[in-house]
Amino acid sequence: MTIGTKNANNPRKCKQPIDEKSALLLENQSLGEHAGQEINGASFIGAVFNLSTTIIGAGIMSLPATMKVLGLGLGVAMIIFVAILTEASVEMLLRFSRVGKSVTYGGVVGDSFGKVGRVLFQLCILVNNVGILVVYMIIIGDVLSGSSSNGVHHFGVLEGWFGEHWWNGRAFVLFVTTIAVFAPLACLKRIDSLKYTSTLAVALAVVFLVITAGIAIVKLFNGSIDMPRFFPKVTDLTSVWKLFTVVPVLVTAFICHFNVHSIDNELEDISLIQPVVRTSLALCSAVYIMTSFFGFLLFGDSTLDDVLANFDTNLGIPYSSLLNDAVRISYALHLILVFPIIFYPLRLNIDDLLFPSARPLVSDNLRFSLISIILISLTFLGAIFIPSIWDVFQFTGATATVCIAYIFPASIALKDPHGIATKKDKILSIFMIGLAVFSNLLAIYSNANALLVKNAIPNA
Repeated sequence: MTIGTKNANNPRKCKQPIDEKSALLLENQSLGEHAGQEINGASFIGAVFNLSTTIIGAGIMSLPATMKVLGLGLGVAMIIFVAILTEASVEMLLRFSRVGKSVTYGGVVGDSFGKVGRVLFQLCILVNNVGILVVYMIIIGDVLSGSSSNGVHHFGVLEGWFGEHWWNGRAFVLFVTTIAVFAPLACLKRIDSLKYTSTLAVALAVVFLVITAGIAIVKLFNGSIDMPRFFPKVTDLTSVWKLFTVVPVLVTAFICHFNVHSIDNELEDISLIQPVVRTSLALCSAVYIMTSFFGFLLFGDSTLDDVLANFDTNLGIPYSSLLNDAVRISYALHLILVFPIIFYPLRLNIDDLLFPSARPLVSDNLRFSLISIILISLTFLGAIFIPSIWDVFQFTGATATVCIAYIFPASIALKDPHGIATKKDKILSIFMIGLAVFSNLLAIYSNANALLVKNAIPNA
C-alpha cells in the first residue's frame, strides 16, 4: 500500500497499528497496511501526566523509610542516580524499538531473544504489575481500615470517624472499592483516556507533599523535631548489608518501562517521547526527594515502611487530626486513580501470553472481561492476605522489576540484533546488569536473613 501525502508529512510514526489498544497483538502485521488509519494523537502534557502517574505510585510511601536506612545525603543521591539510570535504559529501549519497528516492549524483547525471551518478559510483567497493584490495595486498606505493625494498631480513617464496624473492616472496604472504582476504571481501553484522571492523580500526590512539607516545616521552626541524619548508621557488617535492602524499593519507585510504548504509540509526534520521559523523570524525582526529606524529617527513626501509617497520631500542631486525614485520603485517592495505568499493560501482556494468535483483545469483549475480572480478583486476594508493602517491594523489586527496568534493556543492547549499539551502550549495559544482579542478590540475602531472625525471636 502506498502511503499518502498526508501520512508522509505527518510526524506520527508509520508503525502505529490500526488499533493501538491491541498493539501487542498487531505489531507483526504489515506497517503499510494500516498507515492510513490513524487516531487522534495524544498531547505532550497528557503523555507526561500518564507517564508520571505510572512512576509516582506506592513506591513514594516507602521512600522516607529508605532515608531512615541510607540517611538524607546518600538517599537523595541514590534517587537521582536511579532516575538517570532509568532514563538511559528507556532511551536504549526506544532506540532498539525504532530500528526493529516494534511497538511494544514485549516486541523488542521478542525481536532479540525470540519467543522464550518474550514469554519470560511477560511473566515478569505479571509478577511486577500484580505486585504493584497489590501494594496499592494494601495501602488503601491501611488508610481506610487501619493496619498493625509490631503489635501496635494504627487506626484507619473510617475507624477514626465511625469506630470499628464490620462495614469498615479491611476486606469489605477493599471489596467495595474494587467493585465501585477499580473495575470501572480498568474497563477503559485506551491509555490516553486516562489523561484526566492521571492529571488529578499527580495533583493529589502534590497535595500530599505540600501538607507533609508544611507540617514538617512548622514543627522544625517550633523546635519539636530535629534535622534528620545525613549519613547511614553503619556499625557492623549486618548494617552494611541492610543498605542494599533499599535498592528494590528505589527501582520499583521509578519503574515505568512497561507503559512507555503504549504512551509512545498514541503520541502525535514520535520525537516527543524522549522529552516526555525526561520531563516525567525530572518531575517525579523532585517529588520523591521532597517527600523523602519531609517525611523523614517529620518522623525520623520512627518512620514506618509505609509512611502513611505514621499519620494516625497527634502531630503536635493545630488541626492535627484534620491534617492526618487530608494526607491519607489524598494519597489513597491518588493510588485509586493510578490503578488503571498499571493495570493497562498488565492485561495486554497477559492476553498476549495466553492468546498470542487470537483476534485483538479490544474486539473481543468476553475475553477482555474475563482477563480483567481474573486479574482484579487476584490483586484483591493478594491485598487481603499479604500484610506489608515492604514485603511485596522486596520480592518484586529484587526480581521482576529489576529485570524490566535494567536487565532486559541492557541485554537487548548487548545482543544488538540490528548492529546499532555503540561502545558506550555496551559498557553501560554491562554496568547495569552487574549492578542490578549484585545489589539485588545482596538485598534478597539481607531481607531473607532479617526475616529468619524476626521469625526466630518469638520461638526463642
